[in-house]
Amino acid sequence: MGGHRADQVGALVREEIMQIIRRDLKDPRIGFVSITGVRMSPDLRLARVRISVLGDETQQKDTLAGLRSATGLIRHELGRRLENLKFSPEIRFELDPSIEYSVRISQRLREVLPDTEDAGRAPPARAPREDER
Repeated sequence: MGGHRADQVGALVREEIMQIIRRDLKDPRIGFVSITGVRMSPDLRLARVRISVLGDETQQKDTLAGLRSATGLIRHELGRRLENLKFSPEIRFELDPSIEYSVRISQRLREVLPDTEDAGRAPPARAPREDER
């Protein structure tokens, strides 16, 4: 299998898993989840699903535990929905710290850099000098 096919299937798997999480899972441990990426193995039998969770470390761990306990249901639903695949991929959920990292960097930049609201504005109009009148 080529990389292009794995990318296409990964995109489909991402969309389907998001729908399953939103509509079918009722686990109270699962908080606000965003799937940041899905990497499929070349044989399409393994899907590594990277997720970002809004909340503190406890909420992230709880959400990850809830998703891991629902892996069987998610895999079953994927197999039912993606009929063109020979095998329903094994799913592994992983936390993706990139969004949290970018928020932290953004906060640090706001602390260090001057106010960006003033930076985008045009300088105030100056009054003409007497010799320019």
